[in-house]
Amino acid sequence: MKSLEGRGALLVGTRRVGAVVARRLAAEGVNLAISYRRSRAEAEQLRTSLAGDAGRVVVVVQGDMNVEQDVRRVVDESARALGGLSILVDLASDYHHTPFEQLDGATWDQGMAGARSAFLVTLHAARRMMDNAGPTRGHIVLFSDWAAGQTPYPSYLPYLASKATVDFLVRGFAVELAGHGILVNAIAPGPTLRPPGITERAWAQDVLAKAPLRRESTPEDIAEVVLALLKVESVTGETIRVDSGRHLEG
Repeated sequence: MKSLEGRGALLVGTRRVGAVVARRLAAEGVNLAISYRRSRAEAEQLRTSLAGDAGRVVVVVQGDMNVEQDVRRVVDESARALGGLSILVDLASDYHHTPFEQLDGATWDQGMAGARSAFLVTLHAARRMMDNAGPTRGHIVLFSDWAAGQTPYPSYLPYLASKATVDFLVRGFAVELAGHGILVNAIAPGPTLRPPGITERAWAQDVLAKAPLRRESTPEDIAEVVLALLKVESVTGETIRVDSGRHLEG
């Protein structure tokens, strides 16, 4: 497995699970560009917590990943600040609850924004990675959802359609970029970090009880899988579920 020390990584979506992934990569000596759209204070706080080790570069870069001009700028600024870019981890996701009665064109567009942003940042990060020395020029890790395949649940149709698109993007980009030495994979988490709007009792009875292991996915588990994908050089086009077996029960 390759060492990650000194490599440059762009992280998109560094709240909650993303912050844990950022800390794990920093512990491996990775130089980080933390992208944010609105939460500058949180991004700066994370940067400060990670920038303690001498020699490590941690920067924050603002941009809306649904605006192509912003994506190009964020990728370029990140590569310049880090001395190169060979890793992209995109955890960004808006988890919109949309009952059937509320579905319309606007809710579809809102849900599919996540797929558009994943497409744009993967595209432009990959083009920058093509400048790297080979044979492996870059690693890209996107984030899907355990239910984006054959096991949808109700009231999240646009969101799950967006994540299903991400699943396909992983395979499509993996084929397009294999000849350039760029590997593309995804992680599909299950229930992870109880949302504020769900009580502990409902989380245990209505969510965790449906997973065969009867426990939630941990951010630390997810971070370790990200790390493993970034270190191997012969895995591409895969979506790996980290969901305590939740997909097995549908």
